[in-house]
Amino acid sequence: MKIAVAGSTGLIGSQVRALAEAAGHEVVGLARETGFDLLAPVGLSEALDGVDAVVDATQSPSLDEAEATAFFATVARNLGRAADAAGVRRTVVLSIVGADRSPDYGYYVAKVAHEDATRAASPGPVVLRATQFHEFAGQMLDWNRDGDVTRIIDVPTQPVAGAEIARLLLELATAGSAADTELAGPRVERLVDQVRRLVARRGDDVAVEAIPGPASMAAGSMLPGPSALIRGPRWEDWLG
Repeated sequence: MKIAVAGSTGLIGSQVRALAEAAGHEVVGLARETGFDLLAPVGLSEALDGVDAVVDATQSPSLDEAEATAFFATVARNLGRAADAAGVRRTVVLSIVGADRSPDYGYYVAKVAHEDATRAASPGPVVLRATQFHEFAGQMLDWNRDGDVTRIIDVPTQPVAGAEIARLLLELATAGSAADTELAGPRVERLVDQVRRLVARRGDDVAVEAIPGPASMAAGSMLPGPSALIRGPRWEDWLG
């Protein structure tokens, strides 16, 4: 098969590309680093010529709700129109578990807009909602660090290995049929505890302060539903 990966140089997209190439698929990488600006449609239809499936693993450069919404909606429309013109049969977009249950968190609102724009513009849309990946605790540590203190929202999550997300994106793109899917790891964690364990493992000289999270997340909106696929190692095993 011929597969296009949007966001092919990002954390998840790069893994999808590597897995697809290892499986013998022809892969088209769509990212600024490969010469494509997904915010502009120039050259996308030509790049998608002969492509069977598009995997959209793009990440907004901003966490701001308005900026992220504009980014995702524009990317989805441009990819969708180009894919439709090129005769692509399926589009698999990566989203987040709980995005539709977290109206008080702007980036999740933007991800719902991403899903909606994909369904409206793209051929054969399939949405994969995954819980936060294992690397998220480290990202939160760095993003929220202020000198020797980092402030982390105290919310439950059920993290999953990024490799499992990439593997399932490829499965959904290449399967004979596919439907919207939820994916999670095997164990519920508290994000602030993850960050504390990460700091201890690194031997980092930083204090981790717990702060209240958005009400929806504190109530469990980031946790998967009963029909979610459970795959991969526990976070602490991955960390080890």
